[in-house]
Amino acid sequence: MKFKQRKIVICISQALLLSGSLPIIASADDLESGHTVTVTAQSRSQEAQAVPIPFQILKADQLDKLAATNLDSMNGYIPGLTVDGNRPTQPSFYLRGVGTQDFGIGTDAPVGIYVDGVYSGKTGGALMNFNDVQRIEVLKGPQGTLFGRNSAGGAISIVSNEPSDELEGEATLRLGNYGTKYAAGLLNIPLNSDWSLRFNVVDNKSNGWLTDSGNGQKYKDNDNWGTRTALLWKGPEKTRVLLTWEHEDLHQMARPAISLVAPSPNGVAPAFPADPSTFLDPRRGIVYNDTNANNVETRRYDGFTLKIEKPFAWGDFTSTTAYRHFKSFNQEDEDGTNNNVTFLNTANRETNTTWQQEFKIAGKNDTADWLGGISFYKENAYQDSQVNTNTDSYDTITNNMLGFPLFTTLNGAAAQNGLPLNFLGNSWQENMMNNGSYQSQAIYGDVIWHLQPKWNLTTGLRVTHDSKTFSWNYPNRIAPGLDSVITTANQYGFFNGQSQALAALTQNFFVDGSAPSTAMSIKKSWTDTSPRVVLDYHYTPDIMGYASVTKGYQSGGFNSVSMGAQFQPEDVWNYEVGIKSYFKEAKLMLNASLFHYKFTNLQSLTLVQAPGAPIPAYQVTNSDQNATGIDLDAHWAPMRGLKLYGNLEYIDQKYANYIVQNGPDLSGQPVGTPRFSAAAGADYTWNDVMHGNVNLSIQHAYTGATRCNANSAAQMACLTAPTFSIGSAQNRTDLHLGWQSEDRRWNVSMYVNNVFDKRYVFDGSPITSVLGTPFASITAPRLFGVQVKVRM
Repeated sequence: MKFKQRKIVICISQALLLSGSLPIIASADDLESGHTVTVTAQSRSQEAQAVPIPFQILKADQLDKLAATNLDSMNGYIPGLTVDGNRPTQPSFYLRGVGTQDFGIGTDAPVGIYVDGVYSGKTGGALMNFNDVQRIEVLKGPQGTLFGRNSAGGAISIVSNEPSDELEGEATLRLGNYGTKYAAGLLNIPLNSDWSLRFNVVDNKSNGWLTDSGNGQKYKDNDNWGTRTALLWKGPEKTRVLLTWEHEDLHQMARPAISLVAPSPNGVAPAFPADPSTFLDPRRGIVYNDTNANNVETRRYDGFTLKIEKPFAWGDFTSTTAYRHFKSFNQEDEDGTNNNVTFLNTANRETNTTWQQEFKIAGKNDTADWLGGISFYKENAYQDSQVNTNTDSYDTITNNMLGFPLFTTLNGAAAQNGLPLNFLGNSWQENMMNNGSYQSQAIYGDVIWHLQPKWNLTTGLRVTHDSKTFSWNYPNRIAPGLDSVITTANQYGFFNGQSQALAALTQNFFVDGSAPSTAMSIKKSWTDTSPRVVLDYHYTPDIMGYASVTKGYQSGGFNSVSMGAQFQPEDVWNYEVGIKSYFKEAKLMLNASLFHYKFTNLQSLTLVQAPGAPIPAYQVTNSDQNATGIDLDAHWAPMRGLKLYGNLEYIDQKYANYIVQNGPDLSGQPVGTPRFSAAAGADYTWNDVMHGNVNLSIQHAYTGATRCNANSAAQMACLTAPTFSIGSAQNRTDLHLGWQSEDRRWNVSMYVNNVFDKRYVFDGSPITSVLGTPFASITAPRLFGVQVKVRM
C-alpha cells in the first residue's frame, strides 16, 4: 500500500517533491562524484543541502540491494519511520512516533502516503508494491503548505519514473529461498518526437516461510502482481500532459495467529486465565490455525492520474487529476488454535473510491519564490468488520467470564426435560457496517523571501475545510442453525418465562451491545488555518542553519466500532532548529536537527476491556503528546569506490494528558516509541573485474526497545516470558554482492536479508485473552536469493 512532477517551481522547504527528471537528493553515491547535488525545476536550480527540512531518501538502487518490494520490506533503514505490513491491507505507519494502527474508515492517518503527488490516505490502499520506482522521499514533521492533503506527522513520497525520449527495455528475475520468484519487465518507447510510452509489470510470489502444524498450510507467502502504464505528450510551447494507470492484484494467506499457550485437545478449552510463565516461544514456528475458516487477504487496486503542466511568462501552471479505487478483504484467525471451542476469526471488507483535483501556480523574481495552490478531495468508503465464531466458543467465554457455560447449561436443561435440543455446534456471525462520505478543500501558498544574500524567510499558510458524513449499522447477529434450534425449543415451550435468556441468544454478543440495530448517521465539518515559518542562514555556500515553526492539522473523525463515537481534529505544533553541511574536499555531508512537538488529540487505536464486555474491544482514543528529539544524518566517501553512511534518531515521547478508558492515568509516561533508532552501511566497488564492476554492500538497522508504561502489559506491548520477550530491541543486517558489466547491460547479484537470522516476537494480541488463547506474530527468518537484470 505511493509521484512525479517536473515543470513546477517548488519552494525551498519542499523541494523534495520534485519529479524524477531532477537530480537526486544527496547521498554517499552523489558525494563520491565530487559535485554538488541539486534539485531543480523549470527556472530554479537549488542545492539539496539548502533545503531547510529534515528528510531522507532511498533511491532505486538501494531498494534493489535490499530486495525491497514495498515500504514494509525496507523497515528500519529510515530511523524514526516504522512500517508494520503484517497485514498488507491494514498497515500502520509511524514517523517520529506519530501514527495510528486504526484500520477503520472513520480515521485518517497522520502520516501522509503520496504516489506521484497523489494522496493515498486510507491504509487499505497505502502499502503497495514498488513498481518502476525511482526514489522514496521521507519528510519528517508536519507537511501542509504544499501537499494536496495535510500530513500532520510527516509525509512519505514515492516517485515513479516518467516516459523518456530513449528506447529502453529491462527485465529482472529474482529467485530465492521459500520459493521466492520475482519477475519485472520494463519497456519505454518513444512513439515519435512528441509522444512516449512507458510500461512496467511486476510479479512477486513465494511459498511462505511458516507452516501450519495441523494442516500443512503455508503462511507469510506472497502472491501479487502489478502494472503501471504512463503516456507522455509534449505539446506546443512546452506543454506536458502525462496520463498514468496503475493496477495491483494481491491474493495471499492472511496473517497467522501464533498461540502462546500449548494446544489443547479439540473440544477441551485451554486453562484460563493463561499463565505468562508457561508461554511458548512463538519463534519455534508451532502454528495451529482454524481449518474451517478462509484465512485470506486480497486487494484489487486501480489508479488513474492526469497531469498537465504549462509554462507561462509569469510562472508555471500544473493541474493534477486523480482517481483511485480499491476493494480489499482480510479474514484472519484470532485465537491461534484449531480447537472448535476457541474458534474465532475476524474479517474486514473494504471498498474505497477517491477523486482528487489540484491546481498549482508558481513563479519567482529577485525578491521571492512563490507558489500557490488549491485542492479538492472527495472520498466514498464502505467497510464491513465481521466477527465469526460459534456457540462453543461463546460457551467458553461465558464460562471463563461468568463461571456459567451458557449453551452447555441449556443443553443440560433440555436433557433433563427429555427434549432433543442441542445449542452447541452452531455458527455465529456479527457485523459492523460503516459508510463514509468525505470532502476536503484547501487553499495554500508558500513564499520564500530573499531578505539578504545569506538570509531567506519562508512563510506558508494553508486553509482547509473538511466535511464528513459517517454512518453505523450493527445488524443483529446471524446464526441460522441456532435460530432453528430456538424455533424448535419455543415449540416445546422451553423458554416460557425466560425472556432474558432468549434475548441473550438473539442479540449481538461481541459488537457494541448498547447500539441500536438500526443505522445511525452523523455529519460534521471543520475548518483550520495552519501556518509555517522558516528562517535559514547560509554561513558559507556549503553550511546552512535554519529554524522553523510549523503547524500540522488533521480533521476529526469517527470510531467505526462504537456507534456514535466521534473525535475532534488533531493539531500539532512542531519547533525545529537544524544545520546542514557539506565538506566538498572531504566528500562528507553532515546534517543535524533538534525538534520538539506538541500534539493535541492524537488519534490512536487502543484495546479496551470495558466492564462486563465479553472480549476487549479496539477503541479510537485521543491523547495529548509531547516529544523532543534529534535527527542525525551523515554520508562520507573517504576514497574511490568506498561509501559510508549513518543515520540516527533519538526521541523522548510522552503523554502530556491521557487517561485510558477503564485504565490507568498515563500522563507523563512514555508513549512506547523507542528512544533510539539507527541505520548504517558501507558500500564498496571494485572496478575492472571481468569486464565490469563488483559491488559489495552491507547495511544494518537498529531499533531500540519499546518504552513501557502502566498500560503496556494490557496491550501486550511489553511482555517478558521465560523464553522470549515482546518489545525488545531489534537488529537487522543485510548483505548484497553484485557484478555489473561495463556497458551496464548485465547485472548479476546475490542478496541476504537478516544475515544473522535474528528473530523477534511482536504484535502481541490479548484480544482473545477471555478464551485463554493470547497470540503473537514473529519477524521473518533469513531470506536470500540471486537476481539477474538485463537492460537494452
